[in-house]
Amino acid sequence: MRVALYVTCLVDLMRPSVGFAALRLLEAAGCEVLVPEGQTCCGQPAWSAGERALAAELAKKAIGELEGYDTVVIPSGSCADQIRNIYPQLLADDAAWSARARALAERAYELTAFLADVLQVSAVPAAFDGSVTYHDSCKGLRSLGIKRQPRALLAKVPGLTLKEMSECEECCGFGGAFSVKFGDVSTKIVDRKCESIAAAGADAVVGGDLGCLMNIEGRLRRRGDETTRVLHIAEVLAGGGT
Repeated sequence: MRVALYVTCLVDLMRPSVGFAALRLLEAAGCEVLVPEGQTCCGQPAWSAGERALAAELAKKAIGELEGYDTVVIPSGSCADQIRNIYPQLLADDAAWSARARALAERAYELTAFLADVLQVSAVPAAFDGSVTYHDSCKGLRSLGIKRQPRALLAKVPGLTLKEMSECEECCGFGGAFSVKFGDVSTKIVDRKCESIAAAGADAVVGGDLGCLMNIEGRLRRRGDETTRVLHIAEVLAGGGT
Protein backbone atom coordinates (compact mmCIF):
# COMPACT_ATOMS: atom_id res chain seq x y z
CA MET A 1 0.00 0.00 0.00
CA ARG A 2 1.38 3.40 -1.04
CA VAL A 3 0.79 5.86 1.76
CA ALA A 4 1.31 9.60 1.64
CA LEU A 5 2.37 10.96 5.00
CA TYR A 6 0.93 14.43 5.50
CA VAL A 7 3.36 15.72 8.10
CA THR A 8 1.46 18.92 9.18
CA CYS A 9 2.91 22.37 9.75
CA LEU A 10 3.43 22.13 13.50
CA VAL A 11 5.19 18.78 13.26
CA ASP A 12 7.44 20.02 10.49
CA LEU A 13 8.35 23.25 12.24
CA MET A 14 8.19 22.41 15.94
CA ARG A 15 8.73 18.67 16.48
CA PRO A 16 9.91 16.76 13.39
CA SER A 17 10.45 13.69 15.59
CA VAL A 18 6.68 13.10 15.39
CA GLY A 19 6.88 12.85 11.61
CA PHE A 20 9.78 10.43 11.72
CA ALA A 21 7.97 8.36 14.36
CA ALA A 22 4.86 8.18 12.16
CA LEU A 23 7.05 7.11 9.25
CA ARG A 24 8.59 4.29 11.31
CA LEU A 25 5.18 3.10 12.44
CA LEU A 26 3.78 2.97 8.94
CA GLU A 27 6.84 1.21 7.53
CA ALA A 28 6.78 -1.31 10.38
CA ALA A 29 3.19 -2.04 9.40
CA GLY A 30 4.27 -2.84 5.85
CA CYS A 31 3.40 0.40 4.07
CA GLU A 32 5.39 2.08 1.35
CA VAL A 33 5.54 5.61 2.69
CA LEU A 34 6.12 8.73 0.65
CA VAL A 35 6.23 12.31 1.90
CA PRO A 36 5.01 14.70 -0.83
CA GLU A 37 7.67 17.40 -0.95
CA GLY A 38 5.39 20.29 -1.84
CA GLN A 39 2.98 19.89 1.06
CA THR A 40 2.32 22.96 3.16
CA CYS A 41 -0.63 23.96 5.37
CA CYS A 42 -3.95 22.12 5.13
CA GLY A 43 -5.75 25.44 5.55
CA GLN A 44 -7.29 24.76 8.95
CA PRO A 45 -6.04 28.02 10.55
CA ALA A 46 -7.44 30.05 7.64
CA TRP A 47 -10.76 28.21 7.84
CA SER A 48 -11.01 28.79 11.59
CA ALA A 49 -10.24 32.48 11.10
CA GLY A 50 -13.04 32.85 8.54
CA GLU A 51 -10.68 33.24 5.60
CA ARG A 52 -12.72 31.01 3.30
CA ALA A 53 -11.01 31.98 0.03
CA LEU A 54 -7.54 31.25 1.41
CA ALA A 55 -8.75 28.00 2.96
CA ALA A 56 -10.15 26.91 -0.40
CA GLU A 57 -6.91 27.81 -2.17
CA LEU A 58 -4.88 25.73 0.31
CA ALA A 59 -7.37 22.86 0.05
CA LYS A 60 -6.98 22.72 -3.72
CA LYS A 61 -3.20 22.76 -3.37
CA ALA A 62 -3.28 19.86 -0.92
CA ILE A 63 -5.73 17.86 -3.02
CA GLY A 64 -3.53 18.21 -6.08
CA GLU A 65 -0.48 17.04 -4.16
CA LEU A 66 -2.14 14.13 -2.39
CA GLU A 67 -4.04 12.59 -5.30
CA GLY A 68 -2.52 9.41 -6.65
CA TYR A 69 -1.88 7.76 -3.29
CA ASP A 70 -3.87 4.83 -1.98
CA THR A 71 -4.12 6.47 1.43
CA VAL A 72 -3.18 9.71 3.15
CA VAL A 73 -2.21 9.45 6.82
CA ILE A 74 -2.08 12.46 9.13
CA PRO A 75 -0.59 12.47 12.68
CA SER A 76 -3.08 15.14 13.77
CA GLY A 77 -6.78 15.03 14.49
CA SER A 78 -7.33 18.67 13.56
CA CYS A 79 -5.63 18.40 10.17
CA ALA A 80 -7.30 15.06 9.45
CA ASP A 81 -10.67 16.63 10.25
CA GLN A 82 -9.92 19.49 7.86
CA ILE A 83 -9.23 17.11 4.98
CA ARG A 84 -11.93 14.56 5.75
CA ASN A 85 -14.80 16.79 6.81
CA ILE A 86 -14.11 20.39 5.79
CA TYR A 87 -12.68 20.00 2.28
CA PRO A 88 -15.89 18.43 0.87
CA GLN A 89 -17.95 21.15 2.56
CA LEU A 90 -15.65 23.96 1.50
CA LEU A 91 -15.56 22.90 -2.17
CA ALA A 92 -19.10 21.51 -2.45
CA ASP A 93 -20.18 24.16 -4.96
CA ASP A 94 -17.02 24.04 -7.06
CA ALA A 95 -17.74 21.80 -10.05
CA ALA A 96 -14.06 21.28 -10.81
CA TRP A 97 -13.03 20.32 -7.27
CA SER A 98 -16.01 18.90 -5.39
CA ALA A 99 -15.60 15.28 -6.47
CA ARG A 100 -11.84 15.45 -6.00
CA ALA A 101 -12.30 16.75 -2.45
CA ARG A 102 -14.71 13.91 -1.60
CA ALA A 103 -12.39 11.31 -3.11
CA LEU A 104 -9.45 12.50 -1.04
CA ALA A 105 -11.57 12.69 2.11
CA GLU A 106 -12.48 9.03 1.73
CA ARG A 107 -8.78 8.04 1.61
CA ALA A 108 -7.52 10.27 4.43
CA TYR A 109 -7.05 8.95 7.97
CA GLU A 110 -5.77 10.15 11.29
CA LEU A 111 -2.73 8.07 12.24
CA THR A 112 -4.14 6.00 15.11
CA ALA A 113 -7.39 5.33 13.25
CA PHE A 114 -5.41 4.06 10.27
CA LEU A 115 -3.20 1.80 12.39
CA ALA A 116 -6.00 0.42 14.56
CA ASP A 117 -8.99 0.33 12.22
CA VAL A 118 -7.58 -0.09 8.72
CA LEU A 119 -4.32 -1.99 9.22
CA GLN A 120 -5.45 -3.56 12.51
CA VAL A 121 -1.84 -3.84 13.66
CA SER A 122 -1.14 -6.54 16.21
CA ALA A 123 2.11 -5.05 17.54
CA VAL A 124 4.02 -1.77 17.61
CA PRO A 125 7.82 -1.27 17.47
CA ALA A 126 8.17 0.16 20.95
CA ALA A 127 8.55 -0.41 24.66
CA PHE A 128 7.93 2.14 27.41
CA ASP A 129 9.04 1.81 30.99
CA GLY A 130 6.48 3.85 32.87
CA SER A 131 2.96 5.22 32.96
CA VAL A 132 1.09 7.62 30.69
CA THR A 133 -2.21 9.46 30.76
CA TYR A 134 -4.03 10.27 27.52
CA HIS A 135 -5.51 13.62 26.47
CA ASP A 136 -8.35 13.39 23.94
CA SER A 137 -8.09 16.35 21.59
CA CYS A 138 -11.31 18.07 20.58
CA LYS A 139 -11.14 17.61 16.82
CA GLY A 140 -9.96 14.02 16.96
CA LEU A 141 -12.58 13.02 19.51
CA ARG A 142 -15.61 15.00 18.42
CA SER A 143 -15.12 15.21 14.66
CA LEU A 144 -13.41 11.89 13.94
CA GLY A 145 -14.44 9.62 16.82
CA ILE A 146 -10.84 9.03 17.89
CA LYS A 147 -11.13 7.55 21.39
CA ARG A 148 -10.69 3.78 21.42
CA GLN A 149 -7.92 3.62 18.82
CA PRO A 150 -5.04 5.33 20.68
CA ARG A 151 -5.80 3.39 23.85
CA ALA A 152 -5.89 0.10 21.96
CA LEU A 153 -2.49 0.88 20.48
CA LEU A 154 -1.00 1.98 23.80
CA ALA A 155 -2.12 -1.34 25.26
CA LYS A 156 0.25 -3.06 22.81
CA VAL A 157 3.33 -1.25 24.18
CA PRO A 158 5.33 -3.51 26.54
CA GLY A 159 5.97 -1.92 29.93
CA LEU A 160 3.43 0.88 29.50
CA THR A 161 0.70 1.50 32.05
CA LEU A 162 -2.23 3.76 31.18
CA LYS A 163 -3.54 5.94 34.00
CA GLU A 164 -6.69 7.69 32.86
CA MET A 165 -7.04 11.28 34.05
CA SER A 166 -10.38 12.76 35.07
CA GLU A 167 -11.96 14.91 32.37
CA CYS A 168 -9.68 13.39 29.74
CA GLU A 169 -12.09 14.61 27.05
CA GLU A 170 -12.05 18.22 28.26
CA CYS A 171 -10.45 20.83 25.99
CA CYS A 172 -6.88 21.88 26.73
CA GLY A 173 -7.66 25.51 25.92
CA PHE A 174 -5.53 25.77 22.79
CA GLY A 175 -8.00 26.01 19.93
CA GLY A 176 -5.45 27.67 17.66
CA ALA A 177 -6.20 31.37 17.52
CA PHE A 178 -8.56 30.99 20.52
CA SER A 179 -5.59 30.83 22.87
CA VAL A 180 -4.32 34.11 21.44
CA LYS A 181 -7.61 36.00 21.29
CA PHE A 182 -8.89 34.78 24.64
CA GLY A 183 -5.70 34.23 26.60
CA ASP A 184 -7.22 34.50 30.07
CA VAL A 185 -9.96 31.98 29.31
CA SER A 186 -7.49 29.66 27.59
CA THR A 187 -5.20 29.75 30.62
CA LYS A 188 -8.01 28.79 32.98
CA ILE A 189 -8.94 25.87 30.73
CA VAL A 190 -5.39 24.55 30.43
CA ASP A 191 -4.90 24.95 34.18
CA ARG A 192 -7.80 22.54 34.69
CA LYS A 193 -6.14 20.13 32.29
CA CYS A 194 -2.81 20.41 34.11
CA GLU A 195 -4.52 19.68 37.42
CA SER A 196 -6.11 16.55 35.95
CA ILE A 197 -2.74 15.44 34.61
CA ALA A 198 -1.08 15.97 37.99
CA ALA A 199 -3.84 14.04 39.78
CA ALA A 200 -3.40 11.08 37.42
CA GLY A 201 0.19 10.73 38.62
CA ALA A 202 1.55 9.47 35.30
CA ASP A 203 5.11 9.84 34.05
CA ALA A 204 3.93 11.36 30.77
CA VAL A 205 0.90 12.89 29.13
CA VAL A 206 0.26 11.64 25.59
CA GLY A 207 -1.96 12.96 22.81
CA GLY A 208 -2.52 12.94 19.08
CA ASP A 209 -2.43 16.67 18.30
CA LEU A 210 0.82 18.58 18.64
CA GLY A 211 -0.98 21.89 19.13
CA CYS A 212 -2.66 20.56 22.26
CA LEU A 213 0.57 19.03 23.50
CA MET A 214 2.57 22.23 23.04
CA ASN A 215 -0.07 24.18 24.92
CA ILE A 216 -0.16 21.65 27.75
CA GLU A 217 3.61 21.40 28.01
CA GLY A 218 4.05 25.15 28.06
CA ARG A 219 1.58 25.53 30.89
CA LEU A 220 2.98 22.59 32.87
CA ARG A 221 6.42 24.14 32.77
CA ARG A 222 5.16 27.59 33.75
CA ARG A 223 3.38 25.98 36.70
CA GLY A 224 6.70 24.50 37.81
CA ASP A 225 6.26 20.93 36.57
CA GLU A 226 9.59 20.05 34.98
CA THR A 227 9.24 16.27 35.18
CA THR A 228 6.01 15.24 33.44
CA ARG A 229 6.92 14.35 29.87
CA VAL A 230 4.64 15.47 27.04
CA LEU A 231 4.67 13.10 24.08
CA HIS A 232 2.85 12.60 20.81
CA ILE A 233 1.41 9.11 20.58
CA ALA A 234 3.47 8.41 17.47
CA GLU A 235 6.63 8.94 19.51
CA VAL A 236 5.46 6.47 22.16
CA LEU A 237 4.32 3.80 19.71
CA ALA A 238 7.47 4.03 17.59
CA GLY A 239 9.87 4.01 20.52
CA GLY A 240 10.84 7.68 20.46
CA GLY A 241 9.32 8.31 23.87
CA THR A 242 11.55 5.96 25.84
